Amino acid sequence: MRGCKTWMWRAAWCAAALWAGHAEAAAQRVCVYDMLGTGGDLYSVSRDYAISMQKVGANIELKGYTDERVATEDFRTGQCDGLIATGLRVRQFNPITGTIDSLGATTIVRDGKIDVPASYEVVRRLIQTYASPKAQPLMVNDIYEIGGILPLGAAYPFLNDRHLNTVESLAGKRITALDFDKAQAAMIQRVGAQPVAADITTFAPKFNNGMADMVGAPAMAYKPLELYKGIGKNGGITRFPLLILTYQVVFNRTRFPAGFGDYSRDYWLRHFDGALALIANAENAIPRHLWIDLPADNAVKYTLMLRQARVDIAEQGLYNKRALRIMKKVRCSINPSDSECSTQAEYEWKTP
Repeated sequence: MRGCKTWMWRAAWCAAALWAGHAEAAAQRVCVYDMLGTGGDLYSVSRDYAISMQKVGANIELKGYTDERVATEDFRTGQCDGLIATGLRVRQFNPITGTIDSLGATTIVRDGKIDVPASYEVVRRLIQTYASPKAQPLMVNDIYEIGGILPLGAAYPFLNDRHLNTVESLAGKRITALDFDKAQAAMIQRVGAQPVAADITTFAPKFNNGMADMVGAPAMAYKPLELYKGIGKNGGITRFPLLILTYQVVFNRTRFPAGFGDYSRDYWLRHFDGALALIANAENAIPRHLWIDLPADNAVKYTLMLRQARVDIAEQGLYNKRALRIMKKVRCSINPSDSECSTQAEYEWKTP
């Protein structure tokens, strides 16, 4: 009897060990970029996401990064099965959703004034569109699939001189451009300014140390990256969204359960309002005297300038034309009186 019990105990132990090994093998590692590392808001939200996705058969393990380039490279080389990073980095895995973070493509101007809430509504409707099961084919690119989108915030011009509030005044000035995003450098050169190559870890120090006169960044970066040092006593922040940055989830489809993408995209859609609250808190925490409001004529002029630049950049293959067509339809559904809605620009591109 004792031998039987011993045999049964050993069999049970072996079965448990095999199951544990299987569970470990089935785990999916997701790289998470957060400028504050594991102590940041995105990483905290990602923990809740990992727990929620257990109900659809995913066993997600998170790995935090403060260097987005390293996180992206680890995903690209297969060291991670998923990635949560900015849309600018995710663009290489899906040009459709990566085009959300394009110059002026979500900016709404009404009666000569920037309508920031309406601009965020453009992002909301895009995320709703892409979370629809009908849009699932657009979310897939080879082995990669987009698993969700969340707003990070409008990228505003941070200036070391408040007088740099016109396009003409930027001529010859130094503006940081992320070295992996050729569209940014193209836009800077277009206004006669000088691109200063940088990445996520260096753009703030270059601005703070006086190596750049302007940097585009969301309000969430103001305190953590100490951008007030670059602003100094004479600078400010122009309340003009150059673009609205997003966080995006991308994963290797071969490493996740079938149908995972639909559940994942819906999860992040339901957290849109929570993200907006965090963005609003960050913007409200910036001293009011630092904000610079553009005259109506300039707001319209800059929007038109970004629109033409966006079209030209798309012709160079740096933005996805199909995505820009979708985005224009969304903008015109929100602001149909805009003059662009009566033109065929961006509409005339054929769907590939």
